[in-house]
Amino acid sequence: MLLVAIIFLILLLLNMPVAFAIGIASLSFFLIDPNLPVEITAQRMVAGIQSFPLLAVPFFILAGNLMNSSGITERLIKFANALTGHLVGSLAHVSIVLSTIMGGISGSANADAAMQSRILGHQMIKRGYSGGYSVGVIALSSLITATIPPSIGLILYGYVGEVSIGELFLAGIIPGILMMFFLMFVAYIIAKKRGYDQDTIRKRATFKEVMISLRESIWALIFPVILVVGIRFGVFTASEAGAFAVVYSLVVGFLIYRELDWKKFIQSIEQSVVDNASILLIISTSAILGYLITYERLPQSAADFLLGLTSNATLMLILILIFLIFAGMLVESTVLVLLLTPIFLPIVQQIGVDPVHFGILMMTIVTFGGMTPPVGVTMYTVCSLTDVPVEDYVKESFPFMLGVFALVALLTFVPEIVMFLPKIFME
Repeated sequence: MLLVAIIFLILLLLNMPVAFAIGIASLSFFLIDPNLPVEITAQRMVAGIQSFPLLAVPFFILAGNLMNSSGITERLIKFANALTGHLVGSLAHVSIVLSTIMGGISGSANADAAMQSRILGHQMIKRGYSGGYSVGVIALSSLITATIPPSIGLILYGYVGEVSIGELFLAGIIPGILMMFFLMFVAYIIAKKRGYDQDTIRKRATFKEVMISLRESIWALIFPVILVVGIRFGVFTASEAGAFAVVYSLVVGFLIYRELDWKKFIQSIEQSVVDNASILLIISTSAILGYLITYERLPQSAADFLLGLTSNATLMLILILIFLIFAGMLVESTVLVLLLTPIFLPIVQQIGVDPVHFGILMMTIVTFGGMTPPVGVTMYTVCSLTDVPVEDYVKESFPFMLGVFALVALLTFVPEIVMFLPKIFME
Protein backbone atom coordinates (compact mmCIF):
# COMPACT_ATOMS: atom_id res chain seq x y z
CA MET A 1 0.00 0.00 0.00
CA LEU A 2 2.99 2.29 0.43
CA LEU A 3 3.58 2.16 -3.33
CA VAL A 4 -0.07 3.03 -3.95
CA ALA A 5 0.21 6.06 -1.63
CA ILE A 6 3.43 7.24 -3.31
CA ILE A 7 1.96 6.94 -6.83
CA PHE A 8 -1.22 8.71 -5.70
CA LEU A 9 0.72 11.66 -4.25
CA ILE A 10 2.95 11.93 -7.32
CA LEU A 11 -0.06 12.00 -9.63
CA LEU A 12 -1.70 14.66 -7.46
CA LEU A 13 1.43 16.80 -7.62
CA LEU A 14 1.30 16.46 -11.41
CA ASN A 15 -2.24 17.93 -11.28
CA MET A 16 -3.91 14.77 -12.52
CA PRO A 17 -7.66 14.70 -11.74
CA VAL A 18 -8.28 13.06 -8.38
CA ALA A 19 -10.45 10.24 -9.73
CA PHE A 20 -7.75 9.15 -12.22
CA ALA A 21 -5.02 9.50 -9.59
CA ILE A 22 -6.92 7.15 -7.27
CA GLY A 23 -7.74 4.70 -10.06
CA ILE A 24 -4.22 4.48 -11.50
CA ALA A 25 -2.60 4.22 -8.07
CA SER A 26 -5.00 1.44 -7.07
CA LEU A 27 -4.50 -0.40 -10.36
CA SER A 28 -0.74 -0.47 -9.74
CA PHE A 29 -1.30 -2.69 -6.69
CA PHE A 30 -3.14 -5.28 -8.79
CA LEU A 31 -0.39 -5.24 -11.41
CA ILE A 32 2.33 -6.13 -8.89
CA ASP A 33 0.33 -8.63 -6.81
CA PRO A 34 -0.18 -11.89 -8.75
CA ASN A 35 -2.78 -13.09 -6.24
CA LEU A 36 -5.26 -10.38 -7.23
CA PRO A 37 -6.90 -10.61 -10.68
CA VAL A 38 -7.11 -7.25 -12.46
CA GLU A 39 -10.76 -7.91 -13.29
CA ILE A 40 -11.62 -7.03 -9.69
CA THR A 41 -11.00 -3.36 -10.47
CA ALA A 42 -13.86 -3.20 -12.97
CA GLN A 43 -16.13 -5.16 -10.65
CA ARG A 44 -15.42 -2.83 -7.71
CA MET A 45 -15.96 0.31 -9.82
CA VAL A 46 -19.40 -0.91 -10.87
CA ALA A 47 -20.31 -2.16 -7.39
CA GLY A 48 -19.13 1.09 -5.84
CA ILE A 49 -21.93 3.11 -7.41
CA GLN A 50 -24.65 0.44 -7.28
CA SER A 51 -26.17 1.53 -4.02
CA PHE A 52 -29.68 2.73 -3.26
CA PRO A 53 -28.60 5.23 -0.54
CA LEU A 54 -26.16 6.75 -3.03
CA LEU A 55 -29.08 7.91 -5.17
CA ALA A 56 -29.49 10.78 -2.72
CA VAL A 57 -26.35 12.46 -4.06
CA PRO A 58 -27.40 13.10 -7.70
CA PHE A 59 -30.94 13.98 -6.63
CA PHE A 60 -29.82 16.60 -4.09
CA ILE A 61 -27.28 18.07 -6.52
CA LEU A 62 -30.00 18.48 -9.15
CA ALA A 63 -32.37 19.96 -6.56
CA GLY A 64 -29.74 22.48 -5.48
CA ASN A 65 -29.08 23.60 -9.06
CA LEU A 66 -32.81 23.90 -9.75
CA MET A 67 -33.37 26.00 -6.63
CA ASN A 68 -30.50 28.30 -7.53
CA SER A 69 -32.22 28.88 -10.88
CA SER A 70 -35.63 29.50 -9.32
CA GLY A 71 -35.13 32.97 -7.87
CA ILE A 72 -34.65 31.58 -4.39
CA THR A 73 -31.17 33.05 -3.92
CA GLU A 74 -32.28 36.66 -4.43
CA ARG A 75 -35.09 36.22 -1.89
CA LEU A 76 -32.74 34.66 0.64
CA ILE A 77 -30.29 37.57 0.26
CA LYS A 78 -33.14 40.00 0.95
CA PHE A 79 -34.14 38.01 4.05
CA ALA A 80 -30.55 37.81 5.34
CA ASN A 81 -30.14 41.54 4.74
CA ALA A 82 -33.31 42.26 6.73
CA LEU A 83 -31.90 40.30 9.65
CA THR A 84 -28.33 41.65 9.67
CA GLY A 85 -28.23 44.77 7.46
CA HIS A 86 -28.09 47.07 10.50
CA LEU A 87 -24.89 45.50 11.91
CA VAL A 88 -21.37 46.81 11.42
CA GLY A 89 -19.94 44.86 8.48
CA SER A 90 -23.47 44.15 7.27
CA LEU A 91 -22.56 42.49 3.97
CA ALA A 92 -20.24 40.08 5.78
CA HIS A 93 -23.09 39.06 8.08
CA VAL A 94 -25.42 38.73 5.10
CA SER A 95 -22.90 36.32 3.54
CA ILE A 96 -22.66 34.22 6.72
CA VAL A 97 -26.42 34.04 7.29
CA LEU A 98 -26.96 33.29 3.60
CA SER A 99 -24.50 30.37 3.81
CA THR A 100 -26.46 28.97 6.75
CA ILE A 101 -29.68 29.13 4.77
CA MET A 102 -28.12 28.01 1.48
CA GLY A 103 -26.60 25.00 3.23
CA GLY A 104 -30.08 23.59 3.29
CA ILE A 105 -30.34 23.98 -0.47
CA SER A 106 -27.03 23.46 -2.25
CA GLY A 107 -25.42 20.97 0.15
CA SER A 108 -22.03 21.95 -1.31
CA ALA A 109 -19.50 24.35 0.21
CA ASN A 110 -17.80 25.09 -3.11
CA ALA A 111 -21.11 25.76 -4.90
CA ASP A 112 -22.20 28.10 -2.12
CA ALA A 113 -18.87 29.97 -2.11
CA ALA A 114 -18.88 30.34 -5.89
CA MET A 115 -22.41 31.71 -5.91
CA GLN A 116 -21.71 34.22 -3.14
CA SER A 117 -18.44 35.33 -4.77
CA ARG A 118 -20.34 36.32 -7.90
CA ILE A 119 -23.17 38.07 -6.03
CA LEU A 120 -21.64 39.52 -2.85
CA GLY A 121 -17.86 39.45 -3.34
CA HIS A 122 -17.53 42.47 -5.60
CA GLN A 123 -20.21 44.38 -3.64
CA MET A 124 -18.20 43.96 -0.44
CA ILE A 125 -14.99 45.18 -2.08
CA LYS A 126 -16.77 48.18 -3.67
CA ARG A 127 -18.17 49.14 -0.28
CA GLY A 128 -14.64 49.40 1.12
CA TYR A 129 -14.06 45.97 2.62
CA SER A 130 -10.58 44.62 1.95
CA GLY A 131 -10.39 41.87 -0.66
CA GLY A 132 -8.87 39.36 1.76
CA TYR A 133 -11.57 39.98 4.36
CA SER A 134 -14.33 39.71 1.76
CA VAL A 135 -13.26 36.38 0.29
CA GLY A 136 -12.29 35.08 3.74
CA VAL A 137 -15.83 35.62 4.97
CA ILE A 138 -17.33 34.02 1.87
CA ALA A 139 -15.02 30.98 1.86
CA LEU A 140 -15.13 30.19 5.58
CA SER A 141 -18.87 30.76 5.91
CA SER A 142 -19.45 28.18 3.15
CA LEU A 143 -18.08 25.64 5.64
CA ILE A 144 -21.50 25.78 7.33
CA THR A 145 -22.89 23.71 4.43
CA ALA A 146 -20.75 20.77 5.66
CA THR A 147 -23.24 20.06 8.46
CA ILE A 148 -26.52 21.84 7.65
CA PRO A 149 -28.80 19.28 5.92
CA PRO A 150 -28.81 18.11 3.18
CA SER A 151 -24.99 18.03 3.27
CA ILE A 152 -23.66 15.88 0.42
CA GLY A 153 -20.67 14.99 2.60
CA LEU A 154 -22.87 13.67 5.41
CA ILE A 155 -24.79 11.55 2.91
CA LEU A 156 -21.54 10.01 1.67
CA TYR A 157 -20.28 9.47 5.22
CA GLY A 158 -23.53 7.79 6.18
CA TYR A 159 -23.39 5.63 3.05
CA VAL A 160 -19.78 4.50 3.55
CA GLY A 161 -19.96 4.09 7.33
CA GLU A 162 -23.51 2.67 7.42
CA VAL A 163 -24.57 5.45 9.79
CA SER A 164 -28.13 6.81 9.90
CA ILE A 165 -28.33 9.76 7.51
CA GLY A 166 -31.40 11.04 9.36
CA GLU A 167 -29.42 11.20 12.62
CA LEU A 168 -26.53 12.91 10.85
CA PHE A 169 -28.88 15.54 9.42
CA LEU A 170 -30.32 16.25 12.86
CA ALA A 171 -26.87 16.30 14.48
CA GLY A 172 -25.55 18.86 12.00
CA ILE A 173 -28.17 21.55 12.65
CA ILE A 174 -26.89 22.94 15.96
CA PRO A 175 -23.17 22.88 14.95
CA GLY A 176 -24.09 24.70 11.72
CA ILE A 177 -26.01 27.41 13.56
CA LEU A 178 -23.22 27.75 16.15
CA MET A 179 -20.68 28.18 13.37
CA MET A 180 -22.81 30.99 11.98
CA PHE A 181 -22.64 32.82 15.32
CA PHE A 182 -18.90 32.15 15.79
CA LEU A 183 -18.10 33.55 12.33
CA MET A 184 -20.45 36.51 12.76
CA PHE A 185 -18.68 37.38 16.02
CA VAL A 186 -15.28 37.35 14.29
CA ALA A 187 -16.63 39.34 11.32
CA TYR A 188 -18.16 41.94 13.66
CA ILE A 189 -14.96 42.41 15.69
CA ILE A 190 -12.85 42.96 12.56
CA ALA A 191 -15.43 45.22 10.87
CA LYS A 192 -15.81 47.29 14.04
CA LYS A 193 -12.04 47.70 14.35
CA ARG A 194 -11.64 48.74 10.72
CA GLY A 195 -14.75 50.91 10.56
CA TYR A 196 -16.49 49.02 7.74
CA ASP A 197 -19.95 50.40 6.90
CA GLN A 198 -19.74 53.08 9.58
CA ASP A 199 -21.11 55.71 7.19
CA THR A 200 -23.52 53.52 5.23
CA ILE A 201 -25.05 51.43 8.00
CA ARG A 202 -28.83 51.46 7.74
CA LYS A 203 -31.54 51.32 10.37
CA ARG A 204 -32.65 48.00 11.82
CA ALA A 205 -35.40 46.47 9.69
CA THR A 206 -38.84 46.70 11.21
CA PHE A 207 -40.70 43.59 12.27
CA LYS A 208 -43.02 44.06 9.29
CA GLU A 209 -40.08 44.21 6.84
CA VAL A 210 -38.58 41.04 8.33
CA MET A 211 -41.92 39.25 8.06
CA ILE A 212 -42.36 40.34 4.43
CA SER A 213 -38.91 39.02 3.45
CA LEU A 214 -39.56 35.88 5.49
CA ARG A 215 -42.81 35.27 3.62
CA GLU A 216 -41.08 35.71 0.25
CA SER A 217 -38.37 33.16 1.10
CA ILE A 218 -40.45 30.76 3.19
CA TRP A 219 -40.42 28.01 0.53
CA ALA A 220 -36.64 27.84 0.71
CA LEU A 221 -36.51 28.08 4.52
CA ILE A 222 -38.92 25.22 5.19
CA PHE A 223 -37.21 22.89 2.70
CA PRO A 224 -34.58 21.48 5.16
CA VAL A 225 -37.27 21.18 7.84
CA ILE A 226 -39.46 19.07 5.55
CA LEU A 227 -36.49 16.83 4.73
CA VAL A 228 -35.49 16.18 8.34
CA VAL A 229 -39.07 15.68 9.55
CA GLY A 230 -39.89 13.44 6.58
CA ILE A 231 -36.85 11.22 7.15
CA ARG A 232 -37.40 11.09 10.92
CA PHE A 233 -41.05 9.99 10.71
CA GLY A 234 -40.49 7.52 7.88
CA VAL A 235 -42.28 9.45 5.14
CA PHE A 236 -39.27 8.81 2.91
CA THR A 237 -35.73 7.49 3.12
CA ALA A 238 -32.72 9.74 2.49
CA SER A 239 -32.61 8.62 -1.16
CA GLU A 240 -36.35 9.17 -1.61
CA ALA A 241 -35.91 12.57 0.07
CA GLY A 242 -33.56 13.49 -2.77
CA ALA A 243 -36.23 12.65 -5.33
CA PHE A 244 -38.76 14.64 -3.30
CA ALA A 245 -36.30 17.57 -3.27
CA VAL A 246 -36.21 17.60 -7.08
CA VAL A 247 -40.01 17.60 -7.35
CA TYR A 248 -40.21 20.29 -4.66
CA SER A 249 -37.70 22.44 -6.57
CA LEU A 250 -39.67 22.10 -9.80
CA VAL A 251 -42.94 23.04 -8.10
CA VAL A 252 -41.38 26.09 -6.41
CA GLY A 253 -39.56 27.19 -9.58
CA PHE A 254 -42.31 26.66 -12.15
CA LEU A 255 -45.54 27.15 -10.19
CA ILE A 256 -44.85 29.30 -7.11
CA TYR A 257 -42.04 31.73 -7.97
CA ARG A 258 -42.50 31.18 -11.73
CA GLU A 259 -38.88 32.14 -12.44
CA LEU A 260 -37.71 28.72 -13.62
CA ASP A 261 -38.15 28.48 -17.38
CA TRP A 262 -37.10 25.72 -19.77
CA LYS A 263 -33.79 27.39 -20.59
CA LYS A 264 -32.80 27.56 -16.91
CA PHE A 265 -34.10 24.03 -16.43
CA ILE A 266 -31.84 22.68 -19.19
CA GLN A 267 -28.87 24.61 -17.77
CA SER A 268 -29.54 23.09 -14.33
CA ILE A 269 -29.66 19.61 -15.85
CA GLU A 270 -26.37 20.17 -17.70
CA GLN A 271 -24.62 21.50 -14.57
CA SER A 272 -25.95 18.59 -12.52
CA VAL A 273 -24.67 16.06 -15.05
CA VAL A 274 -21.17 17.58 -14.79
CA ASP A 275 -21.28 17.72 -10.98
CA ASN A 276 -22.58 14.17 -10.63
CA ALA A 277 -20.17 12.72 -13.17
CA SER A 278 -17.15 14.04 -11.28
CA ILE A 279 -18.44 12.85 -7.90
CA LEU A 280 -19.55 9.41 -9.07
CA LEU A 281 -16.27 8.83 -10.92
CA ILE A 282 -14.41 9.55 -7.69
CA ILE A 283 -16.73 7.20 -5.80
CA SER A 284 -16.25 4.39 -8.32
CA THR A 285 -12.44 4.59 -8.34
CA SER A 286 -12.41 4.98 -4.56
CA ALA A 287 -14.27 1.68 -4.35
CA ILE A 288 -11.16 -0.02 -5.76
CA LEU A 289 -8.98 1.57 -3.10
CA GLY A 290 -11.57 0.72 -0.47
CA TYR A 291 -11.26 -2.93 -1.46
CA LEU A 292 -7.48 -2.74 -1.12
CA ILE A 293 -7.78 -1.08 2.29
CA THR A 294 -9.89 -4.02 3.48
CA TYR A 295 -7.65 -6.56 1.75
CA GLU A 296 -4.55 -5.19 3.49
CA ARG A 297 -6.37 -4.93 6.85
CA LEU A 298 -5.47 -1.26 7.19
CA PRO A 299 -8.30 -0.44 9.64
CA GLN A 300 -7.05 -3.09 12.04
CA SER A 301 -3.43 -2.00 11.64
CA ALA A 302 -4.30 1.66 12.14
CA ALA A 303 -6.36 0.80 15.22
CA ASP A 304 -3.53 -1.21 16.75
CA PHE A 305 -1.07 1.64 16.07
CA LEU A 306 -3.24 4.39 17.51
CA LEU A 307 -4.32 2.33 20.51
CA GLY A 308 -0.65 1.67 21.15
CA LEU A 309 -0.05 5.43 21.37
CA THR A 310 -2.76 6.15 23.91
CA SER A 311 -5.80 4.57 25.51
CA ASN A 312 -7.41 7.94 26.28
CA ALA A 313 -10.49 8.34 24.05
CA THR A 314 -10.35 12.13 23.93
CA LEU A 315 -6.65 12.23 23.07
CA MET A 316 -7.19 9.56 20.41
CA LEU A 317 -9.98 11.60 18.85
CA ILE A 318 -7.79 14.72 18.86
CA LEU A 319 -4.96 12.83 17.12
CA ILE A 320 -7.36 11.64 14.41
CA LEU A 321 -8.75 15.14 13.92
CA ILE A 322 -5.24 16.60 13.63
CA PHE A 323 -4.45 14.02 10.95
CA LEU A 324 -7.67 14.93 9.13
CA ILE A 325 -6.70 18.63 9.19
CA PHE A 326 -3.45 17.95 7.33
CA ALA A 327 -5.10 15.40 5.01
CA GLY A 328 -7.81 17.93 4.17
CA MET A 329 -5.16 20.44 3.11
CA LEU A 330 -3.92 18.01 0.46
CA VAL A 331 -6.92 15.98 -0.72
CA GLU A 332 -10.50 16.92 -1.67
CA SER A 333 -13.10 16.29 1.05
CA THR A 334 -15.22 13.82 -0.94
CA VAL A 335 -12.18 11.60 -1.47
CA LEU A 336 -11.21 11.73 2.20
CA VAL A 337 -14.69 10.75 3.32
CA LEU A 338 -14.70 7.77 0.97
CA LEU A 339 -11.17 6.64 1.83
CA LEU A 340 -10.76 7.41 5.52
CA THR A 341 -14.21 6.66 6.93
CA PRO A 342 -13.65 2.85 6.71
CA ILE A 343 -10.31 3.30 8.49
CA PHE A 344 -11.15 5.70 11.31
CA LEU A 345 -14.80 4.91 12.04
CA PRO A 346 -14.06 1.43 13.55
CA ILE A 347 -11.32 3.02 15.69
CA VAL A 348 -13.50 5.76 17.16
CA GLN A 349 -16.31 3.30 17.78
CA GLN A 350 -13.84 1.05 19.60
CA ILE A 351 -12.93 3.89 21.98
CA GLY A 352 -16.57 4.78 22.61
CA VAL A 353 -17.09 7.78 20.30
CA ASP A 354 -20.53 7.90 18.72
CA PRO A 355 -20.28 7.55 14.90
CA VAL A 356 -22.77 10.42 14.44
CA HIS A 357 -20.64 12.72 16.63
CA PHE A 358 -17.50 11.72 14.73
CA GLY A 359 -19.24 12.25 11.39
CA ILE A 360 -20.01 15.90 12.18
CA LEU A 361 -16.43 16.53 13.34
CA MET A 362 -14.94 14.72 10.35
CA MET A 363 -17.06 16.53 7.76
CA THR A 364 -16.29 19.91 9.32
CA ILE A 365 -12.54 19.25 9.34
CA VAL A 366 -12.15 17.73 5.86
CA THR A 367 -14.38 20.39 4.27
CA PHE A 368 -12.31 23.03 6.06
CA GLY A 369 -9.31 21.74 4.07
CA GLY A 370 -10.91 23.20 0.93
CA MET A 371 -10.44 26.68 2.41
CA THR A 372 -6.70 26.27 3.13
CA PRO A 373 -3.46 26.12 1.14
CA PRO A 374 -1.93 24.42 -0.71
CA VAL A 375 -4.73 22.83 -2.76
CA GLY A 376 -7.94 24.28 -1.31
CA VAL A 377 -10.54 24.18 -4.08
CA THR A 378 -12.90 26.65 -2.39
CA MET A 379 -10.01 29.01 -1.65
CA TYR A 380 -8.96 29.17 -5.30
CA THR A 381 -12.59 29.46 -6.42
CA VAL A 382 -13.38 32.57 -4.37
CA CYS A 383 -10.03 34.21 -5.13
CA SER A 384 -10.31 33.67 -8.88
CA LEU A 385 -13.91 34.90 -9.08
CA THR A 386 -13.10 38.11 -7.16
CA ASP A 387 -9.55 38.71 -8.49
CA VAL A 388 -8.17 38.71 -4.93
CA PRO A 389 -4.59 37.41 -4.45
CA VAL A 390 -4.39 34.14 -2.53
CA GLU A 391 -1.81 35.73 -0.22
CA ASP A 392 -4.36 38.34 0.90
CA TYR A 393 -6.95 35.64 1.48
CA VAL A 394 -4.59 33.51 3.60
CA LYS A 395 -3.57 36.47 5.78
CA GLU A 396 -7.04 37.84 6.42
CA SER A 397 -8.92 34.56 6.74
CA PHE A 398 -6.79 33.46 9.69
CA PRO A 399 -9.12 34.96 12.38
CA PHE A 400 -12.06 33.10 10.84
CA MET A 401 -10.03 29.88 10.87
CA LEU A 402 -9.40 30.39 14.58
CA GLY A 403 -13.15 30.74 15.05
CA VAL A 404 -13.70 27.41 13.27
CA PHE A 405 -11.07 25.69 15.43
CA ALA A 406 -12.69 27.10 18.58
CA LEU A 407 -16.03 25.61 17.54
CA VAL A 408 -14.49 22.23 16.63
CA ALA A 409 -12.81 22.13 20.06
CA LEU A 410 -16.15 22.88 21.73
CA LEU A 411 -17.92 20.14 19.76
CA THR A 412 -15.11 17.68 20.50
CA PHE A 413 -15.15 18.17 24.27
CA VAL A 414 -18.92 18.66 24.60
CA PRO A 415 -20.44 15.97 22.32
CA GLU A 416 -23.87 16.61 23.86
CA ILE A 417 -24.13 19.67 21.60
CA VAL A 418 -23.96 17.43 18.53
CA MET A 419 -26.08 14.62 19.94
CA PHE A 420 -28.82 16.78 21.47
CA LEU A 421 -31.28 16.71 18.57
CA PRO A 422 -30.67 13.05 17.54
CA LYS A 423 -31.29 11.93 21.13
CA ILE A 424 -34.56 13.88 21.28
CA PHE A 425 -36.02 12.93 17.90
CA MET A 426 -34.44 9.56 17.03
CA GLU A 427 -34.82 7.67 20.29
